[in-house]
Amino acid sequence: MEAAGGMLAPARARRPEAVRLRKRRSVLYSGAAAQRSAGPAGRPAPLLTLAVALRALNCALVQTSFVPDEYWQSLEVAHRMVFNYGYLTWEWASGIRGYSYPLIFASIYKTLQLLARDDVQLLIWVPRLAQAVLAAFADVKLYSLVRHLENAETAKCVYFCQLCSWFTWYSCTRTLTNTMETLLTMFALSYYPIKGSKMGSSCKYLALVALAIVIRPTAVIPWIPLVFTHFMQEQRKADLILHNCIPVGLVTVGTSLIIDRVFFGKWVLVQLNFVKFNVLQNLGTFYGSHPWHWYFTQGLPVILGTHLPFFIHGCVLAPKRYRIFLLAVIWTVLVYSMLSHKEFRFIYPVLPFCMVFCGYSLKHLKSWKKSAASFLLLSNLLPALYTGLIHQRGSLDVMSHVQQLCNNSYQSQAFVFFMMPCHSTPFYSHVHCPLKMRFLQCPPDLTGNESYIDEADLFYSNPLGWLNKEFYKDTLLPSHLIFFSVLEQEISSFLVLRGYEKTATVFHTHVPQGRVGSHIYVYRKKTEMNHT
Repeated sequence: MEAAGGMLAPARARRPEAVRLRKRRSVLYSGAAAQRSAGPAGRPAPLLTLAVALRALNCALVQTSFVPDEYWQSLEVAHRMVFNYGYLTWEWASGIRGYSYPLIFASIYKTLQLLARDDVQLLIWVPRLAQAVLAAFADVKLYSLVRHLENAETAKCVYFCQLCSWFTWYSCTRTLTNTMETLLTMFALSYYPIKGSKMGSSCKYLALVALAIVIRPTAVIPWIPLVFTHFMQEQRKADLILHNCIPVGLVTVGTSLIIDRVFFGKWVLVQLNFVKFNVLQNLGTFYGSHPWHWYFTQGLPVILGTHLPFFIHGCVLAPKRYRIFLLAVIWTVLVYSMLSHKEFRFIYPVLPFCMVFCGYSLKHLKSWKKSAASFLLLSNLLPALYTGLIHQRGSLDVMSHVQQLCNNSYQSQAFVFFMMPCHSTPFYSHVHCPLKMRFLQCPPDLTGNESYIDEADLFYSNPLGWLNKEFYKDTLLPSHLIFFSVLEQEISSFLVLRGYEKTATVFHTHVPQGRVGSHIYVYRKKTEMNHT
């Protein structure tokens, strides 16, 4: 106040000083206005532009397949919603998946259709670009959160760690419910009322968490300790429940119910069905099981990669208020460890929490910071590029050969049969024409039949016998067969006898396993499709 008084006193005595003071106030005002124009939480526009550019590049450099769900639980459903043809997997018949997430991509598809721009390449890439832009906004939200909690330098370190994460690079632009769950978790985290945050908003973070749960019910898991802690620390508990939790819950669940009512044609609470199937009945084991410690010994170390030592170091250094983030990570991994069916993507939502600790570690390395940052960048670059550009790319590349069948007069005669582990490739979302196509199915048995064997297992138990029985007449034979290289020798007599010739060899992976080969072969029946 003394300094202010000293400045104001001469201002009353001399006119020029008054002019200078008004100019100073103008500068301060324009600075505040500039900060407001930067966006919510003072988000710098250049950082957002950089983030969008990097994630767009990220999207372009991910040309491989990860898991079937990135197509079959999103794009395939959206394609059927808009274009009225396609394939819905057994989950939709059983009502354990909701239409809320596919509706996002259906909206994109409908827009492209109305603009007469529903080219197959746009159908493939525009949804992924939309996911990439959303990922960029989430990255900036994470940066803004740490900047408010700590400082710009720590925020830059966290942002750098986020960008360097090979698994984030590999996953964040895919059309997976796990990806959307993770991005919504990052948005919600930026509004979580952690001590020291000026961005906290109970309504906003609870709404985002509720939306994540609607899209993927398991999103509730990491938020259980966070919401519980918030509730215990909240002085006005009744207001939190009555004015935030209940209204948010009613709106999101109600909206989800209405969307599913429209597309299922009946009232279905998919979140309850999802929990019954995956948790209570534990039927996910049909798709494989792992030991209880898998997430601790393989899952988390793999997705963290070379960030692991930084994560451990950051956990030791981080202030007490960040313990809730660490608790959320440990709790989530423990809960998922109790389920038999395990996948890397299931714990993807805890990765942003881990990046906070990694960034905190990097910032406090001082003289070693540049060397550590270079190590993180280089050590993550190779796995990011390899998994994004090389590993398991055949599943997508082979679809270009199928697309060619849409561009000639033999489309009505074509019949493509994918003799591969079920859902190995995308389907109509990557073809976009009503070709006759078939794949080996593998729905789980929901009736309790212990002797049940799905079609894919039945086929692989005796491929040659199955083919001869299934296609006992030449008129039933597919025009094209697509299968992994490991199957070729076993069915070679069928291929020769029925007049098939190899027309394409597509690289898939350097690490073939079991039924998945290193290459994918495309065979064509000579007598029917000689002009394709």
